[in-house]
Parts: sequence; structure tokens; C-alpha cells
Amino acid sequence: MSARAWSALGLKYNPFSPDVPVEALWVSPKTEHFCWRVNNQVREGGFALVTGDVGTGKSVTLRVLAERLGGLRDVAVGTLTHPRSRVADFYRELGELFGTTCTASNRWGGFKALREKWHAHIDATLMRPVLLIDEAQEMYPEVLSELRVLTSTCFDSRAILTVVLAGDARLPEMFRREELVPLGSRMRVRMTHEYATREELRGCLVHRLTQAGNATLATSQLLDTLCEHAAGNYRVLLTMAAELLDAAVAKEQTTLDEKLYLEVFAPPAARRAAAPTARAARR
Repeated sequence: MSARAWSALGLKYNPFSPDVPVEALWVSPKTEHFCWRVNNQVREGGFALVTGDVGTGKSVTLRVLAERLGGLRDVAVGTLTHPRSRVADFYRELGELFGTTCTASNRWGGFKALREKWHAHIDATLMRPVLLIDEAQEMYPEVLSELRVLTSTCFDSRAILTVVLAGDARLPEMFRREELVPLGSRMRVRMTHEYATREELRGCLVHRLTQAGNATLATSQLLDTLCEHAAGNYRVLLTMAAELLDAAVAKEQTTLDEKLYLEVFAPPAARRAAAPTARAARR
């Protein structure tokens, strides 16, 4: 959609897009507390865990956390982009993230080089490097086990890396496997995303609209309707709102309201029943 279309609606960008600026992301008090705890953990290292069903805000939490940790002095933050890698490719990606050469033919060399790199960083800055992994339920058990061994030194008394794992309900279930029980027991900070309340969903919409430049784009009644039909899921909420925004642009309509919602989402029978009421109201 063109910048001219956004301007006509009083917006700087699409407030319902997944790719909004970080400052447009609504942060719940629970997420705020989790980020604060991980921030405090960076000096000591270790594992943190974010879990929850699809669309409840796990990836948003990682975006906010990455932004805040990236703003800290002397903290090196890396994000693993391919959680489905086998051990050899996992080492290659870690090497690229932290500026170390790791080859598939010399896993021990990669293991040693990464640990030396992280030790040097800690000695120079007193801060642990940070690794963020989204969709961690896709990781192979042997890779998760390798990560546990890689980050621990001094007979498991010292962690030289802070690792934040995010995944759906399959991830904590994986920690029940015999080979992953030691990793599951090392989660120092945990956060479970629940389905959002209507107040949280509404807060998300209002915050996004305000940050995008037009807090009054949607009527209060429409906000309530969207929150009621989103089933506590942020992704469902924003998908519906984005569809309404597209419809408004197509109709050259400058306000998102209940009438537009009925036109876009209501079954044909409901739209026909609502039509006489709408005509009577105009009279």
C-alpha cells in the first residue's frame, strides 16, 4: 500500500503489520518483568525460556528483548535464524554470529574457538554474550544438548553465555526427554504466554494506532468487537484489523467502524438482517 494511502488515513505505516517498529509493539507488564529479569541475568549467564501457544506474543517478546539488550553497553546479541540445523550447521551459524570460524570437519575446534571468544568478551566487559532462539521446539535434541555443554564451564558452575529459548508447548515437553532433563533444569527465568484478556487486546490496538499516528482511526465500539472475536489471540486480532484497514482503503473510508466490520466479516444472512436497521438509523 502506498504512502499516500497511509497519509489519507492519518497513518505513518500499517499499524497492524507484523513488521511495525519495535516502539509500536505493546509490552504487557508480564513481558516487561521478563525482559527486566533477563537484563539482570546477562552478567551471570544461563538459560531463559519463553513458551506459549501460537499468536500469544512469544516472538514479540524476543523482538522487544533483542532491542533492549542491543542497547546495553558491551553486550553482543546474536539471533539464531535456522533452529532446524544439525550440529555441524549449528556451529557454523554460531561462528558467523560471534565472529569465529567453525568448520564441519572440526567440531572440537569450533567448540574451543567459541568458548575462547566468549571468555575474552567476559574478561574485557564483565558481560555475557546473548543468544536468542525463536521456534526452539524445532531444534534437534542433540543440538540442544550440545548448546548446554557449550555454555557451561568450571564443572558446570559458570555460564559463559546467556541463552533465551522461545517456543510453543512442544518445547517444555521436549525437556522431559531423558537427554534433555539437564537442560530443562537450567532455565533460570521462565515466562509462559497465556491467551490475552480483552483489556490487553484493546491496549495492543490502541498502542499500535497511537504509535502509527492516528489513535482515533477505529471507533471504540469496533475495538470492543475486535477484542471480543479475537479469542485472546494477538495474531487473530491483528489479522482481522489489517483486513478491515485494507477494506477501508479500498472504499476510501477514513474510519474503521462496526458497519465496515459487518460488511467484511458478517455472514451474508447477518448483513441482510442488519441492512434495514442501518437504513432506519440514517432516517
